[in-house]
Amino acid sequence: MSKPAVILDCYTVEPSGLGVPPYLSTYVRQAWSALSAAAPGADVRYLTIDDVRWCLAGGQPAVRPPLSDRLTYSATRNRDSALQLLCDARAVVVVAGDKVPSVHLHAVNAGLEEIARAVACVRGNRYLLGPMATYALTEPAPWAGLFDTLHTHTLTSTVFASGSLAPAAYGRLREDRSSFAGLVEQMLWRPIAELELYRGCTRRTFCTFCNEPAKSPLVTFRGVGDVIEEAGQLYDAGVRNFRLGQQTCFFSYRNRDEEAIRALLAGIRERCPELEVLHIDNADPLAVAAPVGLRIAKLVAEYGTEGNCAPMGIESFDPAVIEHNSLTCTPEILYRAISHVNEAGADRGPGGLPRLLPGLNLIYGLPGETHATHIANLRGLAHILDAGLLCHRTNVRKARAFPGTPLATQAPEKALPSAEHFASWKADIDHGWDQPMKERVYPTGLKIPALHSYFVDQQGTWWRRLGSYSIQIVEQGAAAPVGTRGALTITGHAPRMIYGERAADAR
Repeated sequence: MSKPAVILDCYTVEPSGLGVPPYLSTYVRQAWSALSAAAPGADVRYLTIDDVRWCLAGGQPAVRPPLSDRLTYSATRNRDSALQLLCDARAVVVVAGDKVPSVHLHAVNAGLEEIARAVACVRGNRYLLGPMATYALTEPAPWAGLFDTLHTHTLTSTVFASGSLAPAAYGRLREDRSSFAGLVEQMLWRPIAELELYRGCTRRTFCTFCNEPAKSPLVTFRGVGDVIEEAGQLYDAGVRNFRLGQQTCFFSYRNRDEEAIRALLAGIRERCPELEVLHIDNADPLAVAAPVGLRIAKLVAEYGTEGNCAPMGIESFDPAVIEHNSLTCTPEILYRAISHVNEAGADRGPGGLPRLLPGLNLIYGLPGETHATHIANLRGLAHILDAGLLCHRTNVRKARAFPGTPLATQAPEKALPSAEHFASWKADIDHGWDQPMKERVYPTGLKIPALHSYFVDQQGTWWRRLGSYSIQIVEQGAAAPVGTRGALTITGHAPRMIYGERAADAR
């Protein structure tokens, strides 16, 4: 028998894309397509770092059931033979790297030390794909000898041995792409497929921390037909959940071409008639606030599925931070963008959730920050709350200087205030903004059907639907088996989550 090729998914997180299960990243699919095209008919196996951890731990979880183990949660059908597959493989593609800080309830992304341990037994060729390859190029010493080649952005069947430092043309990626059935059937979860629409940023001036221009200095759009074709290939493989999320702004696709966006959304709906989720990610407030932004938001609400979120990066309400970092979005522009999304999508769908709501991104630790920055943020959020508008979620994080961005060359002369106060500032936003907004969007007594349990910890059972930044509902003190279907009635609220109860006859 010929030796297998292996994809080892150690998970990726970027501002423009999520590659932590249940999300099926573009990187994993490219690796699958490249390996399959390079050797048609080859045995290509998909593993996660969770599979490797399971084997290294002797087939035992890190916590006692019925609690869920976040270190081994995302297991594949190959879990028990993970180490043997790595040892026997003729080639291993490791997909890894975070461009932004990330913490997940049900997953732990692998770092350098864990990846080195995982590939120690690999005797075949070893390739690294994803954001971690950029870190390896920037500081090569810790990575010496681990990989034969590095691929920072994409992988095709023609560049395994040479490595690649720039993204491949979309037409070249399409040449490798065929069926994803063999990949999807190795997963033990229902995946959400990330679909990329374009590379680069359509803004004329780039934010200092943004890594998208470093990935692609020029904007390159995919054709509508190419995106629909890939969605169809995934659909034929059994995927029913999609997110148009691997780009800086959904609204800016084809330079805010309303008809192209209509054709895209309608085309996916026609090609994938029984899809369960069609969501978006990332929305530039400048685009959403424009008159065409309202019309595009209405298209998303019409063709998408409920619970959808359009996250927008105000990043900071402080004029000094906005100026220092070329943010271009003012609080006034953001307010208009939020109003547009509310007008288009605040009504609730048949499952009880708003069809489309805005999300907010705030970043601390940017040049120009002072103690006044936090006050400006609180006031800006209070203005939105007082206006009666709805927001789906708020992401508050520290800045990370990714190699190749202007921020990476701007070391501050002294520590910024958030270095000391980030935890308390985030708590201010959690309790003064996020929790009151949760109470508004998910009022006590609201019944939310079509949920599934996905994690059990000391708090109880966590429920959600699949989707983009789906709301998490905690059933306190319960231990429902993972995968249980049910409906919960909202009973309480906290920052970043809500509480609910199942009817007695549903337990």
